[in-house]
Amino acid sequence: MGCLEGKVAFVSGGCCDLAATNARILASEGAKVVIADACEEEGKKIAKSLGSQGRFLYLDIIEPSEWIDAVEITERAFGRINILVNHARRVNYALFDDYNNQQFGECIEVNLFGTFYGMKTVIPSMQIARGGSIINVSSVSGLKVFPRQPGYVASSWGVRGLTKSAALDLAQYNIRVNSIHAEDVVPTETNADSIETTPASMNRFNSPDEIARLVLFLASDKSTHITGAEIPVDDKEIAGWINQG
Repeated sequence: MGCLEGKVAFVSGGCCDLAATNARILASEGAKVVIADACEEEGKKIAKSLGSQGRFLYLDIIEPSEWIDAVEITERAFGRINILVNHARRVNYALFDDYNNQQFGECIEVNLFGTFYGMKTVIPSMQIARGGSIINVSSVSGLKVFPRQPGYVASSWGVRGLTKSAALDLAQYNIRVNSIHAEDVVPTETNADSIETTPASMNRFNSPDEIARLVLFLASDKSTHITGAEIPVDDKEIAGWINQG
């Protein structure tokens, strides 16, 4: 039996490579997994690959009413939600003096409000289940600053603070809340220099599978006393800061 046997996991933004990998590893350990995203074709394909353990739901994460409907459907299909993995990530690029209101609003709405709505909506389900684990997948942009992405940086720091605040308030219900801060997993022209922030001995980006193993740990009972944590994944400067602390 897997370490998540009998658990129900809700994975938002489930069509990206990282979210899909997380869904698969959670299912491989016995969880029933709902993949929720606005990308129907890819989401249905991922859910189908999980067999009877998977289900796809259409979800616009910036619509609170759709979150409510999605949680109700999940409960009817599989039972109370034990695990929420938020993958709300929107990034856009421009120098600050060229960055416009729409760009900033998009990042805040998707990354911060989308995460908030998901957390708020699953709380009643987790309370009835007598506990749960909320995992907010963010970026190292929430721990340090990168140029040309003010909205992404601001929203990533916001997710970090939101996670810590919720962890304090939800501890009384045995609901744990943690955030993961990873490097971008797909090199692009814009983020190619980010590889310089990973440990020199690795000299590469982390993979979805490596992050998924951390998600599995936080979702399982092996991490029952970890909450309010911000966990960097292979970032040289942050690792050095932790070691000095």
